[in-house]
Amino acid sequence: MGKNKAEKTKMKVDMQWVTHSIVVIIADILVVVFSFFAALWLRFDMHFQNIPKEYFTTYLKIIPLWSAITIAVFLAFKLYHSIWSYVSIDETFTMIKAYAVITLCYILSKFLLKIDMPRSFYFFGVFIAFVLHVMVRFSYRLLRYIRSQYSKSNEYRAGNIENVMIIGGGSAGSVLIRELKSDTHQHQRPVCIIDDNPAKIGRELYGIPIVGGRDSIIEMAAEYDIGSIIFAMPTASPRDRKNILSICKETGAKVRVLPGVYQLANGEVSVSRLKDVELTDLLGRDPIEINNDEVFKMLTGKTILVTGGGGSIGSELCRQIAAHQPKQLIIFDIYEHGAYDIQQELVRKYHNKLNLVTLIGSVRNTHRIESVMQKYKPNIVFHAAAHKHVPLMEDSPNEAIKNNVMGTYKTAVAAAKAGVETFVLISTDKAVNPTNLMGASKRICEMVIQMMNRQETNTKFVAVRFGNVLGSNGSVIPLFRKQIEEGGPVTVTHKEIIRYFMTIPEAVSLVLQASQYAKGGEIFVLDMGDPVKIDDMARNLIKLSGLTPDVDIKIVYTGLRPGEKLYEEKLMDEEGMQTTDNKLIFIGQPIEMDDEKLKKKIEELDLDSQEDDENIKKYVQEIVPTYKPGSL
Repeated sequence: MGKNKAEKTKMKVDMQWVTHSIVVIIADILVVVFSFFAALWLRFDMHFQNIPKEYFTTYLKIIPLWSAITIAVFLAFKLYHSIWSYVSIDETFTMIKAYAVITLCYILSKFLLKIDMPRSFYFFGVFIAFVLHVMVRFSYRLLRYIRSQYSKSNEYRAGNIENVMIIGGGSAGSVLIRELKSDTHQHQRPVCIIDDNPAKIGRELYGIPIVGGRDSIIEMAAEYDIGSIIFAMPTASPRDRKNILSICKETGAKVRVLPGVYQLANGEVSVSRLKDVELTDLLGRDPIEINNDEVFKMLTGKTILVTGGGGSIGSELCRQIAAHQPKQLIIFDIYEHGAYDIQQELVRKYHNKLNLVTLIGSVRNTHRIESVMQKYKPNIVFHAAAHKHVPLMEDSPNEAIKNNVMGTYKTAVAAAKAGVETFVLISTDKAVNPTNLMGASKRICEMVIQMMNRQETNTKFVAVRFGNVLGSNGSVIPLFRKQIEEGGPVTVTHKEIIRYFMTIPEAVSLVLQASQYAKGGEIFVLDMGDPVKIDDMARNLIKLSGLTPDVDIKIVYTGLRPGEKLYEEKLMDEEGMQTTDNKLIFIGQPIEMDDEKLKKKIEELDLDSQEDDENIKKYVQEIVPTYKPGSL
């Protein structure tokens, strides 16, 4: 049934195309008939009665042949394949080449058929026909433009049109201006362009003035009554991007950006691809760079297991791993909803090209995780399964120990038994001098990894530590957006609280790079640049929504939550720092500890967590001396 519907749709489209072509062919024939008649008329002083009868008779004899020649050449040059709505200078050049052939054919027919006509007849006829044929092809576009301008003028008078400022007078900007001026964007009108190039200021691009550099944004936004700003500089550096967008948000106008330089390279620049400005655009930091060739070599042809594969980090790991042609990718998660979502996404994208296995199970279950390891024998394990919400873990500390600490320990032991080559723990900067149980549990996980690496196994155990992830489940950004949509207030725990931020793809890129660097025992840390005040993020997001903080949307400070601190350190003081080939990735040196003592403490902690012991935090502090519950 679906096939029949598709065939009917194709037949309908084909019929429309045939009808369109027939109409254009008839118009082209009429142009030839009219043009050479007009040539005769002009030759004899624009008096019909002055045309000799023999010339008119010859005209009637040759015009069917020349019409046929014209149509045949146009067909050969595919001039009936163009979409009239988008006719451009390319079609004009094609028409010139076609007319060179047509003129040659006319001349040959003159000599072969011994046609005796005035020379001016040929010159005027070809010239008039060429002009009219070009006009026929541009007529539809011209009519659309006139209709568009008329409609926009009516919309403007009615106050329904939005003035748009374009940031960037380069290739991307020019494409966007052309599209905005088309009739598909009735409610938007480009009125000015901002460009830092002094040579461009004062000039025009498609009739739109380039009014100044970034220093003129606020002034020009007021002068031109700008309602929307489009950032059309996909090749701009992160520093320039942050600076310009920071200025734009002060105007109160809605700000949108092109996704990136790749869209420009692929010819995908269009208004439909614009996205709202995200806070990631304001971080002012180059995205993390990884050696794709080395990562490709590491992952290609390998069996890879991702625990917590349905979560924010785990699912992105699966996406990037799948793109590197693994022998087999195993998604392991206790939560079936997330695991199913990423499974279906990868199936839709790769079909049968990806050997994908999706398993439901808990890292707490020793038998389950060991049986999975023994059955599939993964080469690399990315351990992303964990409880991560600080306030929730403060109220359920035993669950943090069971899932984070014991889950990591059991998975690591199972990996060693199965002969896994590399085991990568996903850690957090909250493990540094922790003030909450979630962070302390992740610190113990790091200690477990370093302890396991010192055992007599063939597995390299490493950890990757990074800060807060923008866009993850439970991230502050979705919460702020929801609060703004509901009219506020936006809740911030403390005016001075700061955090390091990175995007999910950056975090996963670091994890993959760390795996390639792994020698065993390392804690890899990303240099995430300068920390960001959460209060500033909230205010920026309100401004980017076209609203005013403390006026349109109130900001309420709720106080630090249990276990929360004002700042996060990147490295523990005693770990030191070692550089890698990637300037954004550092290594904390392994800390010497008594492995047997640690193993015994972990076993005791496991028993305590099973009994919901209220002193669990005290036991954790014995293992992690830097854990200070409730401190800032």
